[in-house]
Amino acid sequence: MSLSTVPPAVVDAAMPAPRRRTRFGTARRDYITIGLWLALAISVLIWSIPIIFMVFTSLKSEADIFGTPAFVPPWSPEWGNYVEALDRGNLLGAGANSLIIAVFKVPIGLLISAAAAFALSRLRFKRQRLLMGVIAMGAMVPIQVAIAPLFQVINGLDLLSTHVGVILPYIAFGLPYQTFILYGFFRSIPHELDESARMDGAGNWRLFLQIILPLSKPALAALFILDFVATWNEYSIALALLQSQDSWTIPLAIQGFQSQFTSAYGPLNAFTIMSVFPVLIVYLLFQRYFVEGAFAGAVKG
Repeated sequence: MSLSTVPPAVVDAAMPAPRRRTRFGTARRDYITIGLWLALAISVLIWSIPIIFMVFTSLKSEADIFGTPAFVPPWSPEWGNYVEALDRGNLLGAGANSLIIAVFKVPIGLLISAAAAFALSRLRFKRQRLLMGVIAMGAMVPIQVAIAPLFQVINGLDLLSTHVGVILPYIAFGLPYQTFILYGFFRSIPHELDESARMDGAGNWRLFLQIILPLSKPALAALFILDFVATWNEYSIALALLQSQDSWTIPLAIQGFQSQFTSAYGPLNAFTIMSVFPVLIVYLLFQRYFVEGAFAGAVKG
């Protein structure tokens, strides 16, 4: 029997009733959307207020800093504060030291962490879970606990005030956290890819370099940004191991500039703003992967 021979009333009764959007449901979704946008706007405002005040202060003269409220923008920007910060604060030297340390530490640390996470997630050996537990516990140890013995070790190796003397501890303290995150991400990659690659004659190194690492770009990019920022801003280990002023990194240079020019708030804020530029550039280069990979390791544990 064709559809044309069925009475229209029967056809209408058999068809599922369309979903109706009630006024209550639409209004509720609108309220949720408005609330989310308000929360986002408040969060952006809270985070941006200190930065705005810092920019305003860096462009004010000493008279304007003490004579006008902090939220009032400068009517005649004092660009000489940035020149003074460059001349007196040794920003270029400290920035070069921080950049050298970060450029070597971050890729080497990520490569070692990725190799360790690959071995823990893809290979089978005795005491595997115990080793993973030890690595997870290592991520919980605060750096401040190891400052004294670390100083003795680096001093014994005659590596104080050197880039190598700081890079090695940075790599060691960053390995547990990075390995733990990449372990979770590697576990989420289907094992069928391993079987296909091994059928084609791929070994562990080829599987790691040509399959696992390319698929892990979001997680690696997110860790790259986080590790670069943490290395750039690290203070405790640098304070203990970098004794000479020529080897200072950005945080130590800011502290030295502040102690030397206590009341020079304009140049001090200008110095701080300029020290943020390298971190901002790195974030802009890798930000397309950051949101995707920031919590990628939590997909499957």
